[in-house]
Amino acid sequence: MDTTQYLPLAGRLLVGLPFILFGIGNATTYGATVAMIEAVGLPVPPLAFLTAVTLEIVGGTLLVIGFKVRPVAALLAVFSVLTAVYFHANLGDQNTFVHFFKNVMLAGGLLQVAAFGAGALSLDAYLAHRRTFPASLAPAH
Repeated sequence: MDTTQYLPLAGRLLVGLPFILFGIGNATTYGATVAMIEAVGLPVPPLAFLTAVTLEIVGGTLLVIGFKVRPVAALLAVFSVLTAVYFHANLGDQNTFVHFFKNVMLAGGLLQVAAFGAGALSLDAYLAHRRTFPASLAPAH
């Protein structure tokens, strides 16, 4: 039994679940989050808020279940870098410094997922298997 098949699933869970949790957290603090977006000077803060929360919750969920993982991971990587640049750019502050590089590291991990895919235990793999073996030709279990 090849236990390495579980590593991509574990990685997707460890990366995707925090996105979901942060997205829910941001969704429940609309005023504070929009004020933070305004403070960094992004245009149309309510739209930026909606985009970020949707990307975090939907993107994190898709990552966890392993569906359309390559484009989702690439999009979340870009989001992570932009978040680092816009919200954690004060590298003179130790706390901000840490958050900046956590976002950069997260983007690196997401790019690995984008490059190598979701792994065997994913909806992507299941759907690919279904396309390869139509129901009438599928081997008996």
